[in-house]
Amino acid sequence: MPMNKQEAAMLREEIEMLMLERTRLLKVVGAAAVLVANTDPKSLRDETMDAAEMLSETLNALPEETLKDALDAVHAKAG
Repeated sequence: MPMNKQEAAMLREEIEMLMLERTRLLKVVGAAAVLVANTDPKSLRDETMDAAEMLSETLNALPEETLKDALDAVHAKAG
């Protein structure tokens, strides 16, 4: 059953909203990756180190392409 114009417009708006949210989330992930990469673990308290390790593990679990997109979103270089 084909969509009517109103349904198509609503779907288009939803997709645009999701793409904007993805862009924002990629920037957050990219900034987090840069922070982890530039953090000296020796300078962190134990509680902070636990959070940094959790963040690092979460970032490492991302697909490589997603992490690359995130780093690109904040104009950072990988490696």
